[in-house]
Amino acid sequence: MAHLTKRRQADTKAIQHLWAAIEIIRNQKQIANIDHVTKYMSRVHGMHSKETTRQLSLAVKDGLIVETLNKGYWLPGDEIDWETENHDWYCFECHLPGEVLICDLCFRVYHSKCLSDEFRLRDSSSPWQCPVCRSIKKKNTNKQEMGTYLRFIVSRMKERAIDLNKKGKDNKHPMYRRLVHSAVDVLTIQEKVNEGKYRSYEEFKADAQLLLHNTMIFYGADSEQADIARMLYKDTCRELDELQLCKNCSYLSNARPDNWFCYPCIPNHELVWAKMKGFGFWPAKVMQKEDNQVDVRFFGHHHQRAWIPSENIQDITVNVHCLHVKRSTGWKKACDELERHQRFLMCHDKYTKIFNDFKDRMKSDHKWEMERVVREALEKLHSEMEEEKRQTVNKAIANMQGEMDRKCKQVKEKCKEEFVEEIKKLATQHKQLISQTKKKQWCYNCEEEVMYHCCWNTTYCSIKCQQEHWHAEHKRTCRQKR
Repeated sequence: MAHLTKRRQADTKAIQHLWAAIEIIRNQKQIANIDHVTKYMSRVHGMHSKETTRQLSLAVKDGLIVETLNKGYWLPGDEIDWETENHDWYCFECHLPGEVLICDLCFRVYHSKCLSDEFRLRDSSSPWQCPVCRSIKKKNTNKQEMGTYLRFIVSRMKERAIDLNKKGKDNKHPMYRRLVHSAVDVLTIQEKVNEGKYRSYEEFKADAQLLLHNTMIFYGADSEQADIARMLYKDTCRELDELQLCKNCSYLSNARPDNWFCYPCIPNHELVWAKMKGFGFWPAKVMQKEDNQVDVRFFGHHHQRAWIPSENIQDITVNVHCLHVKRSTGWKKACDELERHQRFLMCHDKYTKIFNDFKDRMKSDHKWEMERVVREALEKLHSEMEEEKRQTVNKAIANMQGEMDRKCKQVKEKCKEEFVEEIKKLATQHKQLISQTKKKQWCYNCEEEVMYHCCWNTTYCSIKCQQEHWHAEHKRTCRQKR
């Protein structure tokens, strides 16, 4: 669920000034209470006491300063519960605290006002993805090819980052991770490039932006370090844009083989005569066009780039005598390079046509062979699938039969056990019934249970039975004394 939340509120530069104030006051064996801190901030940083009090209050809420009743303010410990800190505390766009929107896929957060309409939250009940995550998902390129290009870019990043390392503090500063959520440096970026961990150019660009983000947070937007980081990020973005314009030009300008500017690109660049203000027409390659402006790169020693108005552009086929150019040494060298490029183009076009024709002929000649191979492969695949299906069905039937046999055996054994138990139970009941029956006496006349005795071997259940038996036969044999 996407939602707005306040991750942090205190100003990052004010936080660092307050940390320094508390540390210095503590080192002087004093209590870092509100009076001592406000006096220090006013004397050293010119901060008004009300602003100091406000920033202290926000810092305590943010967990960046610990407040005690009797012993004033303290620096927080080094430990952070990273399991609860899944997201950054500061907007990835403006690098400031406040109410932010949390990305559901990564650690980044943004102010709503810092997002363009395309990326703003529409439905709070749905997941929200930040601009970086969306741009990374759109891209898909050859990782090996991308690694080659990125190695050139990161090597220049290392050169420019030297000044950043000179001006910057050690990122092992005990409070560094209290402000910087996801640490990154140029060496880390280089390792990821060498290990092929980047899946897109946008992912690489996001790490360069993260380097700028961390620098702005820790050193402040007006610091020398921030200026260097901004320049580093701007140059990286420019080089990535150049890569999107023409990968061949980007690679050749970095690899620098002999006559690198003469090699044809795919697709070929349009060739023109371009005229800069204060100069004559000069041969150039067209890199891109935008409205009435043309971005060109000139032939010659320095291969300079410039945006030229379209009215100062002439097709390369225009006769040079009509252009009234001054044929300087540099111009002649540029024209020589142009001619070499055109020769390379002719060879490139010639052999491209030959290879394409040969490719088409090979396709035509071997079309039937390809069809046969495909047909045989399909038939083989079909037969293998049928065989695999048959084996799977047989195996399933065998498994089912085995399972059924096992279940039947279990049922039979269970029924047998229950039958034996039932027989035992009935036998016990029968034995008990016989025992109980033996303990009783029965009517001599009707064989019902007796109520009284007549003589030693004659008993009756009722007077009626006694009378009937008496008159019938018992009076002749009765041994009871009368």
